[in-house]
Amino acid sequence: MGEIPGACEELERLGRALRAQLVELIDDLTPGADLGLLFLDEPNVADWHEPLRYSYSTLFRGERPEGLGAADIALRAAGVLGPAGWEIAGPQEEIDGARRTYVLTACHPDGIRIEVRTGDHNSVVFYSGQTPAQALREPEEFQWPEPVRKPETLTPGYVLCYECDGLGACDCCGGRGWVPSEPHGRSNCRQCSRKRVCPICRGGGELAVAQLSSYQLGYYPELSQ
Repeated sequence: MGEIPGACEELERLGRALRAQLVELIDDLTPGADLGLLFLDEPNVADWHEPLRYSYSTLFRGERPEGLGAADIALRAAGVLGPAGWEIAGPQEEIDGARRTYVLTACHPDGIRIEVRTGDHNSVVFYSGQTPAQALREPEEFQWPEPVRKPETLTPGYVLCYECDGLGACDCCGGRGWVPSEPHGRSNCRQCSRKRVCPICRGGGELAVAQLSSYQLGYYPELSQ
């Protein structure tokens, strides 16, 4: 698969912009927080459909200053992000019994999303942020591998594996270890359990006739003739 020109650079730019805005927000709302714990070093897969889409994301925890209520924190977050061009939603109140939590969500025109969540039941302020998911490579149709064994290349005294017919790789996933599925885009291959090779021949593509069980011999009626 070829790289999409400029995609990696754009994702890195978005990651830097997210970090810079979070640093400003954290310093304003929860001063003294250890920004060394704000990890935004590598993008993660955000969408497992092909082609894979990546995003930078993080979750950070700060402590609300003494004397400042949860509602005040949410309003101050809006005061920081709104003038910077972010579209603000909230703060919304979430009530769970005696607990009241305030949630502010902000979206930037370039697709970055930040959420600030805090409640009156403790002093914790949670920050979460994510860049939009972005494909870095062009999609490419999967090519099944070539068989490792064919009738003319069998080892003497061996037969083609009845499961993969000489493929060697798992004939369910084609050696990828996963299969396309919804809603996430892919799931682990149940047949090989991500081992990628045929579970019967273990990748060899062939089986020794002398070691076949009576059950396995049923796949080769020509051997009983």
